[in-house]
Amino acid sequence: MRHSILAGGKRIRPVLAIAACQLVGGAAAAATPVACAVEMIHTASFIHDDMPCMDDDALRRGRPSNHVVFGEATALLAGDALLALAFEHVARGSTAAGVPADRTLRAVLELGSAGGPGGIAAGQVADMQGEGDPSARLPAMKYILVHKAARLVEAAAVSGAVVGGAGDADAERVRRYAHFLGILGQVVDDVLDVTATSEQLGKTAGKDAAAGKATYPRLLGLEGARAYAGELLAKAEAELDGFDAAPGSIWLYGLSCGL
Repeated sequence: MRHSILAGGKRIRPVLAIAACQLVGGAAAAATPVACAVEMIHTASFIHDDMPCMDDDALRRGRPSNHVVFGEATALLAGDALLALAFEHVARGSTAAGVPADRTLRAVLELGSAGGPGGIAAGQVADMQGEGDPSARLPAMKYILVHKAARLVEAAAVSGAVVGGAGDADAERVRRYAHFLGILGQVVDDVLDVTATSEQLGKTAGKDAAAGKATYPRLLGLEGARAYAGELLAKAEAELDGFDAAPGSIWLYGLSCGL
């Protein structure tokens, strides 16, 4: 578990949870348990994704994948354990931080929905089924990205906002921001898979193309994918316009531009 979760990475989802909490006037400490939990869920998903039965990748975050180091059985269990620990940590940590129980429960519901058949699991199944399919189109690819990538980004932001005290309207604006951001992140990843090296990415470059996966550069062309990324960035930032220029707002603008 430590091998994968302490391997580095951009930590976009945890930063997003804390920034969304601050955006609505909450203290960063209130969102720390959610931030840790969402990174555990994300890490569990890529431990499983990298296994030979799925994406079969030997490199993650510049280090050998979990199953390469510890074997497939241990990697499978490490991912399962991180999923369980995520929810235990939200429950214990949020209570210790003084987050009201009803808000903790809403955060748990968001994270659980993002990790299961309404999120990552469904997206991964669709992704595997679509490999090598020359008839793949944008609607099918968007389904994969919304479930496999954007849904957990949404959950991170909404959970952070909720434990920070957000009302329903603000939480939904944060959700829309994160939805666009989640798709943007995947479009950028697709572009980098074509244009960057394995050393720059910390994972195997060109693997999506080799597997025949539907990607934005494949369906829109490289320049078309870059243009779409610009549209998503504008839509994401528009959702922040109504918030005060609080620390969380600054973080969120910086996060979207950093992609």
